[in-house]
Amino acid sequence: MGLTLRLAWLVLDNTFRNPLRTLLTALGTVALVLVVTLVYTVLDNLDRITTEKSANLKLIATEKWQIPSQLPYRYVAGLAQGAAKNETDTRPTDYMSWAFFLGSLEADQSSRDFNSFIFAFVMEPEKVLTMMDELDELSPDSSDYKNLAAAVEKLKQNKQGIILGQSRMKKLNKKVGDRFKLYSRNYKDISLEFEIVGTFPQGRYDESTTFRRDYLNSALDQYQRDKGKPHPLADKSLNLVWLRVPTRDAFNEVANQIAEAPEFSAPAVKVETASSGIGNFLEGYRDLLWGARYLLAPACMATLALVIANSISISVRERQQEFAVMKVLGFQPYQILLLVLGEALLVGVVAGFFSATATYAFVNYGLGGLPFKIGFLPTFDVPVSAIFVGTLMGAGTALLGSLIPAWSACSVKVSEIFSRVT
Repeated sequence: MGLTLRLAWLVLDNTFRNPLRTLLTALGTVALVLVVTLVYTVLDNLDRITTEKSANLKLIATEKWQIPSQLPYRYVAGLAQGAAKNETDTRPTDYMSWAFFLGSLEADQSSRDFNSFIFAFVMEPEKVLTMMDELDELSPDSSDYKNLAAAVEKLKQNKQGIILGQSRMKKLNKKVGDRFKLYSRNYKDISLEFEIVGTFPQGRYDESTTFRRDYLNSALDQYQRDKGKPHPLADKSLNLVWLRVPTRDAFNEVANQIAEAPEFSAPAVKVETASSGIGNFLEGYRDLLWGARYLLAPACMATLALVIANSISISVRERQQEFAVMKVLGFQPYQILLLVLGEALLVGVVAGFFSATATYAFVNYGLGGLPFKIGFLPTFDVPVSAIFVGTLMGAGTALLGSLIPAWSACSVKVSEIFSRVT
């Protein structure tokens, strides 16, 4: 025990013998662990989103042969029931329909001021709290839930109401209670007036927007009355339908019911799990994600190992006489090996833990999530496991980088070292 404490004290004392070198090594570790932590955050979130669940599954019903999906709105009623025909058929426990509405505060169709753009989910307002990812998991006692529930209630009462993400509202230079007119870019000649009734919680939905489905339907009906003909997208205003089922067996049954239903054959509908649908969407990012996982992260780890190896090597060369004296005093080679490894591990572990913890706190609580937009996923929360991964990376690279210098230190020959002393 006494020897262990003595070695621990020597590790601590030697680490701060050259404060500048230690600080530079620690800063290099912090920077590279930061990069790996951010890469891990994106990959971990995407892995979690695309992982198949065995219970409480969400399904996506979309047009089978066309991207983007454009289904007639009349499909909603049947899809919401899973195409069930009798009491023995399986029915979803909940549903949500989406139409995508892209608009701008600028009437000029040639305007490219993206700060004035809004991308909205047109849906049933009561489904915001029961079907939208993450929002359906909010605790009823949390302030986020209470504020969002109040906004949803106002949306139910106000046909022209709209809920905005907090970042999007700032870019529009608006606040709750403001009114504005939105000129559609995908529904030609459709413009809608809105009143902001609330905001989404900070995080994933910072750039998202939602308004009532019946408001869009009314606008399409008004277009037909004014123009004497249906809007070009009147029968293509349903982009997808979300369904919730309790088990994998229920998914298979609902999927078969919809596939065999003749009323969903023109256009045809396909049903897949939400994780599978998102996975297919992410195929466009496959090369980028592959590079981040198998090139960027390993490159950062290799660079960090080299930084630590260089720092420890310089320290070992400067202290060869010291190691020779330690051997004369009775220190065994393995003890010198542990001493050098301990110095590197101390810097690596502390710097790695600090970097990962600071990243976790700043990104989650300061930024409300990592602003790395992939499709309709604008932000990613840093998982708690990133702290462990960052610490482990600091420790692992420190260990790998210091192995050769540590072996060199414990292999010092006393006779050779003292023969150089004049």
